[in-house]
Parts: sequence; C-alpha cells; structure tokens
Amino acid sequence: MKTTTVTAPKPDELAIPYALPQVPFMSPDMIHLNVLDKWLEDDRLWVPVTQSVSFKPLLLCTSGGYYVNLLRVRKAGVLSRHRHTGPVHAMVLKGRWLYLEHDWIAEEGSYAFEPAGETHTLIVPEGVDEMITWFHVTGGYTYVDPQGVAVGYEDVFTKLEAAQKHYKTLGLPDDYIKQFIR
Repeated sequence: MKTTTVTAPKPDELAIPYALPQVPFMSPDMIHLNVLDKWLEDDRLWVPVTQSVSFKPLLLCTSGGYYVNLLRVRKAGVLSRHRHTGPVHAMVLKGRWLYLEHDWIAEEGSYAFEPAGETHTLIVPEGVDEMITWFHVTGGYTYVDPQGVAVGYEDVFTKLEAAQKHYKTLGLPDDYIKQFIR
C-alpha cells in the first residue's frame, strides 16, 4: 500500500486584507448591484429628460464635479448638440449612436473617449429602438446651436436637481438621492 503525504497549501501572502484604517474623511464606497437588471425592470427610476430620453444616475460626485449615469434613448433622431467642458468616457451597452461630426458609429460593446472642448451632435440612427450608454462626464455640457451659441447647460448639479425632483414625484423618501452622491 502506497502512502501519500498531503501538505497543507501555503496561504497566499497577498490574500491578506489591509490591516490599517482607511484615510480620515474618505467618502464611503458606493456599489449598485445588478444595475442593468434591477434598473431596467423598473422604468420609474429613470429620470425623464424628454418623452424619449431619460437617465439613471449611478454617481453624482458634487465634490469632484462629475457624474456617471446610464443614458437611455427610445427614439431615433437628434438628441443634442453640445460642447464638453471636461473629458467624457462612454460604453455602449445597447443599440448604437453617432456624431454628425465624426465618421465612426458607437455600437453595443464600444468604448468612446471624448476630450474636453469637443463639440458634436449626437444622433441615434433609424432602426435603433433603444440605446443605452454608460457615460462618465467630467465637468458639464454646454448645449449649442450650429454656430456654437450657447442655448443650455448641464452638469452634476443640474442632474442632481432633476433626479431629486423626479424621485420626489414618485413618492420616494427625500434622502433616496443620497445613495448616488459623493
């Protein structure tokens, strides 16, 4: 009979939690589980912008001047013409969209980086019933006419105000919005 010696595995020295306290005054982590499943099933939680455009806040960073949200468009056509005051990162989760000023189309699974100062006209093309894109927006948007004349503005504070107002109409507690703010 052959005897086999089993040696206990050595613990992974890297798999040890950080032992010290976090830095003082640090904001708490934020986690929203199952974002697409949870929030796609409840239409009420989307903040309407127009009849066919809405957003779902994920992070409203008032201390850093940026926001992260899901943008949903349920109609083909021009969404907006805007200039960025800061960089924007985007990941297309559903559908596709394009800018009139560029020759590329952002399709499902695509990532786009938009530099500060960029001005473009967002279009959802025909044949797209629903577009959902994750956006990380630093600074804000200045909505402009074709000649660059400002006609509107949007930033983390206008997003916060719109979301707070919408959630209040749903009868949600006044502090519901706090889960998104850092």
